[in-house]
Amino acid sequence: MIAEELMRAVIARGYGGSEVLELVRVPLPEPGPGQVRVRVEAATVNPVDLATRSGALVEAGLMAPREHTGIGWDVAGVVDRIGAGVTAFAPGQRVIGLRDLLDVSLGTYCDYVALDAAALAPAPPGVCAAAAATLPLNGLTALQALDLLGLAAGDTLLVTGAAGGVGGFAVELAARHGLRVIAQVRAADEAFARSLGSEWVVGRDSSDLAGDVRRVVPGGVDGALDTAGLGVRALAAVRTRGAYVTVVGGSAPLPLRGIRVHQQWISSDGAALTELAGMGLTLRVTGTLPLERAAEGHERLAAGGTRGRLVLVLSGADAWSVPF
Repeated sequence: MIAEELMRAVIARGYGGSEVLELVRVPLPEPGPGQVRVRVEAATVNPVDLATRSGALVEAGLMAPREHTGIGWDVAGVVDRIGAGVTAFAPGQRVIGLRDLLDVSLGTYCDYVALDAAALAPAPPGVCAAAAATLPLNGLTALQALDLLGLAAGDTLLVTGAAGGVGGFAVELAARHGLRVIAQVRAADEAFARSLGSEWVVGRDSSDLAGDVRRVVPGGVDGALDTAGLGVRALAAVRTRGAYVTVVGGSAPLPLRGIRVHQQWISSDGAALTELAGMGLTLRVTGTLPLERAAEGHERLAAGGTRGRLVLVLSGADAWSVPF
């Protein structure tokens, strides 16, 4: 009898604090038709991972309760095996990708992951695995949210939480597409926001966000991308019949004054991710940890104050890493 190949994976057994995270050994996944198996070299720790682990997504009705749950969305690694019908990728190729299914037994916190080929993209050239892994979830969220806003070059855009993972990409992408950006950040992050292309900055702790914005742009901005979940506070900064998008579940306000209001829900998109990977966007890694210290990563993210993403780096990552 041939022994079954096993790999390491971090799962949440039940729901709760970081103590429910458990390092287990499970069989390697086999890629099905149209799928690719990736040897994981880096997986990002994101706020949605904490929400999954805590049971908040179950409470919100976004996933069914289960005995154990896979954790992790982003991945950077090397193609290990391809399934039937896959022609876009080959073993040995460096890739990044996104798992966008919530209710699964394994996420990307593991040695190997099988994903649809359509969810993958060639890794950005000259970038280490840890940095590359920060792009898929946050970059695609920002891009898809900007698409929902439907603004044109020269229009004005407010980005709340502009120093965060999604907010930073949103500012940079918006500026590159010719939008005039107002970034809501702490004073300490003003220089960073301007380096990404923000034309104006308003304070994160202001008690009158709409007033601050309207003093800069009389009548209000054409659109707001609310990554901080401020709801009506951000909506009030938008002009009548403008546009508003939130990326925080449950924070969408009523569409007052004819404003188009949308909730952005992320979806994997290999073609769009390929485009993002080739843009040379600003990738921020605040620190790295080995897989077995995933609980520590969750605790550090929950404590707040990080700039950039914490990334779990698995063995073998140095094979194609460069300093970041």
